[in-house]
Amino acid sequence: MAEDDRRAPAAEVFDALGVAYEEAFAGSEPHRASLRWLLERLPPGGRVLDVGSGTGRPTAQTLTEAGHRVLGVDVSRVMTELAARQVPAADFRLADIRELPLEEASFDAVCAYFPLLQMSRAEQAAVVAKLARAVRPGGPAALATVPLDGEDVEGHFMGQPVRVTSFAAGAFRELVAGAGLTVLAEDHAVFTPAHPDAVPEPQLFLHARREGP
Repeated sequence: MAEDDRRAPAAEVFDALGVAYEEAFAGSEPHRASLRWLLERLPPGGRVLDVGSGTGRPTAQTLTEAGHRVLGVDVSRVMTELAARQVPAADFRLADIRELPLEEASFDAVCAYFPLLQMSRAEQAAVVAKLARAVRPGGPAALATVPLDGEDVEGHFMGQPVRVTSFAAGAFRELVAGAGLTVLAEDHAVFTPAHPDAVPEPQLFLHARREGP
């Protein structure tokens, strides 16, 4: 099987978007507010896993500028290469989080801003559970999604064809709690990316903590 045949659908979408994705979402105040929440709960020099790290901005850049160590993971080669150039203080890995082994309690915090939407519901549940195990007991987790109740829905995102699966807000909150994370705050927003083909999208940011001391 050729390498292109094994690539996740999200890789093709975000390879095509490249830096345009960063430009479209640069004005997201809810995202930056979520990062501030995370920063307030990290120990000095904390180790953070950033899933769906994209171009490295704003997430990895914000965290490294505050003195934290970041491992970014993304399925898009274009995004990963951009991130490595733009945020050299962080480490970036081209990998599918569904397949990447993670050691138990190996990070002080985890964040995942919208990387789940092109996974099945079973895969999303498995990934959230994996992230919950990867953060140390008591450590914070920030997760964001588009809270729509739909499975394998065909659509377009910034001009790119996509198939999207998501949960309604309550169901996603239950998924996160079932993974062993205590939800501390739930923030809803509607954001319109700065792109001619973008439309307003509902967003849900869940701020949680791994259960334990």
